[in-house]
Amino acid sequence: MATVAVTGGTGHLGGVLVHRLVELGHDVRVQSYKGQRGLIANLPVTFVEGEVNNAESMDQLLSGADHLYHLAAVISINGDMNGLVHQVNVDGAETAARAALKAGIGRMVHVSSCHAFDFSESNEVLVETRRRQIQPAPGVPIYNVSKAQGEARVREVVKEGLDVVIIHPTGIIGPQDEVPSPMGRFWLDLYHHRLPGLVKGAFDFVDVRDVAEGAVLAMEKGRTNESYLLSGTWQTIEDLAAVASDVTGAQIPKFVTPMWLARAVVPIQAGVSRAMGRNPLNTSEALHALYSLAGVSSAKAATELGFTSRPIQETVKDIYDWFRANDRLS
Repeated sequence: MATVAVTGGTGHLGGVLVHRLVELGHDVRVQSYKGQRGLIANLPVTFVEGEVNNAESMDQLLSGADHLYHLAAVISINGDMNGLVHQVNVDGAETAARAALKAGIGRMVHVSSCHAFDFSESNEVLVETRRRQIQPAPGVPIYNVSKAQGEARVREVVKEGLDVVIIHPTGIIGPQDEVPSPMGRFWLDLYHHRLPGLVKGAFDFVDVRDVAEGAVLAMEKGRTNESYLLSGTWQTIEDLAAVASDVTGAQIPKFVTPMWLARAVVPIQAGVSRAMGRNPLNTSEALHALYSLAGVSSAKAATELGFTSRPIQETVKDIYDWFRANDRLS
């Protein structure tokens, strides 16, 4: 088995991926930011403290490693967060790639996002050939631009000889969502009747375990400098709530806000959420994804990598089972 380095290994996707890599028998080295270990604290892995946009930290992480999974990213629905989004998602991606080239890493899997693509072609199903959202534009989330720019930086290093495969997950959901993520908060708020209503919109959601397996498949079978979309099931927010209700018995909010109204009241909702000491779930950036796509295809990943995704009902059941086992539903 190989010695594998992972950035972002203490996050939601990272933790699931590290568990999978350990199962496969790899010697795993995980970059730990400020001592964070999350749900992999008790796994037989080597933790290397450091930061992804620090070249010396990356050199230390990659010393003796055969491969690199680069997952470290800042997911934001609230702008650039004083420059942090750009520092990690753009500069950090390049730093990781250059460190991998310097260390002679055999292959790097770079985890980008479906959000790196231009969402303006809203009537067409998203495939890998669509142009990226490299340039900022009115109404386009900073996060989307950062993922496109980070991907572009990595591809520049590919030209210098680095073997990289890039994966683009859609909306990641699933168990082991410790923090939790914004979608994790959605499931919890729905269960605890903290959602006054739903938003009229839809997106593609994929199980975190399927994305982790897709990353492993990309390492094994992906073609150098190729992108692979990893999608799951296209769901409206009402559909998601209905599945959650079937699983838990929780009552679905009756009021469904049309998108034009949801966008109009974002400033009010943000103010109320912050007054309650909570980060808002509905921001203009969060809503952007729910009306900007017609669907996402992972046909390329299915054909070339053997990628598959499980039914949404299984994912939602496992989400609530994990929350219940970890005392999040009491």
